[in-house]
Amino acid sequence: MGRTLILWLPPVAALGGETAVRPAWLRVDDGVIVDSGQDDGWVDAWERPQDDTADDRLIALAPAVDVPLRWHHYPDAAPAQAAAAARLDALKGSLGDAAALHVVAGPPAEAGQAVPVAVTTHAAMTAWTEWLAGRGLAPAAIVPAAATVPPPEPDTLWLAEVGGEAIVRTDDRAFLSDPELDPLIAGERHIAPLEPERMREALLLSLAAPPLDLLSGAWKPKRGWAVDPALLRLAKRLLIALAAVSLLIPIVHAVRLTADTNRADEATVAMAKKAGITAADAEAAEAELDRRLAAAGGGPLAFSVPASALYDAMRDTPGVSLKTLSHRTDGTLTTTLAAPRVDDINTVLLALQAHGYRITAQPMAGTDGQQMANVTIRAVP
Repeated sequence: MGRTLILWLPPVAALGGETAVRPAWLRVDDGVIVDSGQDDGWVDAWERPQDDTADDRLIALAPAVDVPLRWHHYPDAAPAQAAAAARLDALKGSLGDAAALHVVAGPPAEAGQAVPVAVTTHAAMTAWTEWLAGRGLAPAAIVPAAATVPPPEPDTLWLAEVGGEAIVRTDDRAFLSDPELDPLIAGERHIAPLEPERMREALLLSLAAPPLDLLSGAWKPKRGWAVDPALLRLAKRLLIALAAVSLLIPIVHAVRLTADTNRADEATVAMAKKAGITAADAEAAEAELDRRLAAAGGGPLAFSVPASALYDAMRDTPGVSLKTLSHRTDGTLTTTLAAPRVDDINTVLLALQAHGYRITAQPMAGTDGQQMANVTIRAVP
């Protein structure tokens, strides 16, 4: 299951001081607050090893002193239009250079709902992001602490303690409490303290679905390539399986080829045995069979074998003619070839060499103007 670390950001004024800042923090596991403090204990709470499949996130809360909130109401506007109008109205009502302000509006879920708008400065966002980056932290969202305070009862104002700040919540505003100004703002309305338990419940509900996130607009983190760990594990398994199959295919092929060769050798030995030849293996049986055929004038040393190859080569080259042909008992075929061009004779000789025969050729000029060559063809490849 997932865990959430809630870390209150220091006020911008405190970041410029020399005193070490110790922010308030809460650790939430499965919707239950399991640890809290205002010290450096959040480091151990966050860096403690967790399950790789856990959905961990860091939520930073911006202090109300730097990020006041106001709710604008546009009953007849669509949610997107209401958010755009709220940003414009917030800019009109803000002091200072508009370019230095960071205004964020949270779009309402339905038409007619109030639109929360937070106003801070780009300088404050720079200070907070640098403070977080210096500690190796990348928050999933930066939520104004004032946005977590629930709306008060009619004719009442809440005074809530949130991360060491006293925040006043009216029906349309949330800001840092000032003992001198609070009575003037409240008027005839009663300022009631919000119970800590109720504030904690509201805080957890707000962080489950933040009403707005200051990491938007110019401060929206750039998306990088994210790899799903489950998909990465699946890809590794598929790669291992592919490598195993790639190795097994040639191994299986080699085993099958060896088995087929052994069966063919056994069949050769069996056939030789039927012919009265006793041999230890196929090679010996084939050699003995060739010897007997040669003695009988047959086999690969017979006239028909090299002669057939010669005629096949001449058939593909019609311009070549046969002048003489003779055969010796050692399997050598001698012939005289004639053709209009030497290239035609070479074509025949190359075809014979391609079939594994050993060729010797002696060119000469014919009496009729044709090109001739005395050729010797070894009958055994």
